[in-house]
Amino acid sequence: MNLSIICGTQWSVYPEFPANRKHKANRYYKTLSFRVHLVSMLFGVFSYCNGLRELCEGLLACEGKLSHLGLDKAPARSTLSDANSNRHYQVFETIYYGLLRQYHSFISDSRLKGLSIRNLKVIDSTTIQLFSEILRGVGRNRLDGARKKGGIKVHALMDAFSGVTEFIRITEAREHDRKFLYHLKLVPNSWIVFDKAYTTYNQFAKWADQKIWFVTRERGNADFHVTKVLVDKTRQRKSKGVLKEQLVTVGVKQNGTVVQRLKLRRITYLSEEGKTYVFITNNITLPATQIATIYKNRWMIELLFKQIKQNFPLRYFWGESPNAIKIQVYCVLIAQLLMVVIRKKAATKKSFANMITVIRLHLTSYVNLLEFIKDTYKAWRKTHNASFAFTT
Repeated sequence: MNLSIICGTQWSVYPEFPANRKHKANRYYKTLSFRVHLVSMLFGVFSYCNGLRELCEGLLACEGKLSHLGLDKAPARSTLSDANSNRHYQVFETIYYGLLRQYHSFISDSRLKGLSIRNLKVIDSTTIQLFSEILRGVGRNRLDGARKKGGIKVHALMDAFSGVTEFIRITEAREHDRKFLYHLKLVPNSWIVFDKAYTTYNQFAKWADQKIWFVTRERGNADFHVTKVLVDKTRQRKSKGVLKEQLVTVGVKQNGTVVQRLKLRRITYLSEEGKTYVFITNNITLPATQIATIYKNRWMIELLFKQIKQNFPLRYFWGESPNAIKIQVYCVLIAQLLMVVIRKKAATKKSFANMITVIRLHLTSYVNLLEFIKDTYKAWRKTHNASFAFTT
């Protein structure tokens, strides 16, 4: 069965997860164990259910095959709803980070086109609108007195070499992006790239002391002082690429008073499309073209957000509490990570959307999942001609 392969055979062998023991996830639950809760949620994520009713009725329709997942019966909708509200989301968070540690070296690619650095992280956030004001959204209250819609913001730190998120923080949509920087724990010689919404010179000064290198775009109202001009090609006709390279200083303020002058490198870059970018970085030695390439890779996280939103159920949520919403978000992240692992194991060139569609249609079919993804028609013929169904 595909879902049992996706969830991992070790989940069927060991009913008690380390995360379960750590958070005592079964302490107050007699009818719905954490394992059944997790498998049910993953079934809903992979089958793209828009509500708990669809999820529970979908499991009920597969009740003859639930034994392969270690389930005696499909959970009741009210039982699953109570579990989403009361079982703490941190146990799902622990599962995600545990899987990430297990598969990180397997899914990581040591080569990234155009880059000579290692350990590149990308930061960004994405906002998901809620249909009720469970978490406060962005903007002012409506003038007609009606309640505005809520919003959830997922702040993410992505590893550019693995294509999955290494650290996330879920907040109200109204929280500013730059507060996410204060929660990061980076090792020396890490590279981090983000857009100009995260500009905060106090944090940049701390990173300079820790030898953590960043690349971002300069804000339009930036106040800086030029100390040295390294390259200036602005007067050359038809010049592209690096137009100007400068060493600048900016003021680091504390309580409104400048307490330090931070030394940065300012690079003006003209792209092939004719658009001008101004980058700032605290690294002085890396070639300017590499700095531009690093920022170009920032779009990887935008593609990740698009991939998750288009292929997994995040339009409708299966609970009306912040805890239930966070559980669903972490289950989506677990599913996305497992899909990356399966795609790497199958060595397929199928698109992510095509692969998830094949899995969704054959979620409870008796097929060899990796063979089916690698060569669908060949695997179908092999299964069709066989005298019995098989699984891996």
